Parts: sequence; structure tokens; C-alpha cells
Amino acid sequence: MTAWWRIVGAGLALLTSAQSYYPPQHTAPPPPLFARATPQEVQAAADGGTQLEHDRPARWSLAEHRRLASALAGVKPGRKGVVDAYVLSVALDSDPVFGREAREAATVLARRYDAAGRTIVLAGSDGSAESSLPRGAPANIEAALARIAEVMDAKEDVLVLYTTSHGAPLGVVYNDADHGYGAISPARLWSLLGTLGIANRLLFVSACYSGVFVPLLSGDTSIVVTAASAERSSFGCVSDNDWTFFGDAMVNHGLRKPVPLAAAVKEATDLIARWEGEGRLLASEPQVSIGAGTAKWLAALEARSPKVATPPVGRPAIASLAAVPAGR
Repeated sequence: MTAWWRIVGAGLALLTSAQSYYPPQHTAPPPPLFARATPQEVQAAADGGTQLEHDRPARWSLAEHRRLASALAGVKPGRKGVVDAYVLSVALDSDPVFGREAREAATVLARRYDAAGRTIVLAGSDGSAESSLPRGAPANIEAALARIAEVMDAKEDVLVLYTTSHGAPLGVVYNDADHGYGAISPARLWSLLGTLGIANRLLFVSACYSGVFVPLLSGDTSIVVTAASAERSSFGCVSDNDWTFFGDAMVNHGLRKPVPLAAAVKEATDLIARWEGEGRLLASEPQVSIGAGTAKWLAALEARSPKVATPPVGRPAIASLAAVPAGR
């Protein structure tokens, strides 16, 4: 009898421990610096990659510095004569759905594009524990891009960038609970990539209004795929979700299969349209831009892609359709 109660007690202790972690919440408005800014000032901040860290403990800042340094140090240089992909997968918001999506996107993209040792993930919690990864803050993104530019061969290698967050007409939004605030606009990302000399790029932007990135980031050697048009919301950003609609359709379905990128994108956009139709949602209108000059490096990458699909993981985004907010 005593042994039985010990077993029960141990089980209850484990259960309590497993339930003791609660992901960070958005409970406070932005600091006055952002809350009182005019639309023009907010846009200027996004164009400058502005970020504000509020009420961070000094030890947290040191730990974050070490997390970032470790992530960047682990990136391998490209192989001479081989078209290598460098994957950067980023969750800019601390809601766990984005953390889960960024992690799995990194796994799928690294496998598809042979990027083991050349993959960086920046993300907050996945909902189960504190994140051991550097945050998806603008400054961290810039450092990661600079590190990739430092080790890649810009003439032959490719940046594969996946970002997931809430979005606005000015760009993608950085919001780490009640502590981190900022945004990255198309102009800022375009300037960063241009300054760093990263011309070969495959960009996925999962956010509302993400079509705003298409005009500036498109180009002869660029591919841009967004979750929505510049005027529309995208869906699935419920905190408890494992995926947004775009992430589920594009990463969890299309990109897991041994098919050309164009076919994966077509499958994903068709899936999103079907889900939105079932939910009677205003179509998000994902955008796709494929430059003619991408054919050479894309063919080289896809020639090495795995020939066997992997199964989808996590709870389907459409399962929470009744709880999906009107926009992200």
C-alpha cells in the first residue's frame, strides 16, 4: 500500500512539474516610445530595424548574448564548387505557435536543402519550456544574416529565410511578451541583404500583409513567397496552434515532399484557399515571385533533395478554425 502511494505521489509530482511552465504572455501595451509614435515614426522605426528591450534582467541579457554567439559560431562555411543553402528560421513573436513553426520549418528546410550545420533558428518558447535559442529580435536577425554572409560564397550559395510572426502594413512585427518590441520593414530587409551581398535568396514570410515584401525583395535571383497579399490578413496564429495556415500548408505539407518548389507552392496555396473557403474567411491571397535567374541555383539544390517525403507533424492548423483570429 505504501509503495502504491509512493508511485501515485511521484506521478502527481511529475504531472505538476510538467504543468508548471506557462509561456510568456502579452499583457502590457508597448512602452510610450512606441505607443505614442505617429504612423510615420513607426514606419521609420521599422525601416531602421529599431528594437526596444524593456525591463530585461542583466543576467538574461548575458545569457542571450551567449545563446546568439553559440548559434553563430556553429555555422559551417560553404563547400567550394557546391551550391550550399543557409537556412535562417525566425519566430519574431513569443506566442508559442510561432516558436513551434520556426523550429519545424528549420528542420524541414535543412533536410530539403542539405543545410545541416548551416542552419540557424531564432525563436522564443515552443510552449513546453523556456527557450534555449536566441530570440527572433531584429538585432539577432541582422547578426545571423551577417554571419551567413561571412561564411557563404555569395556567387554560388543561397540564403533560405523563413520568418513567422504577426504582421502589419509596415512589415513583420517583433514582440517578445512584455519585454521586446520592434519591426522589420521590406526596406530594412532589402537594405540588409543588399549591403551584405546576399543576392541568391529564397524568402518565406508568414504574416498578415506580408505581400508588402514582394515589390522590393523580388529580383532576378530571388524567390519570395508570402502568406498574404499586402492588403490581406493570414490565419492560424492561435497561440495553442502548432502551425499557422501558411506554415502548415507550405512547410508541413508542400515542402516535405520530393517535388519541385513550384509544385510545393501550388499545393500550399491551394490548401490555404480550401481551408479559408471552409471557414468562410476572406482569402489571404498568398503571393509568389520567382526570378528567372533562380533556376540555376534552385536546380542544384533540388537535385540533392531527399527522394522520400516525411509525414506532417503536429495538430493541423484548420483544427482550430473556430478560434482563428481575423488576422495576424
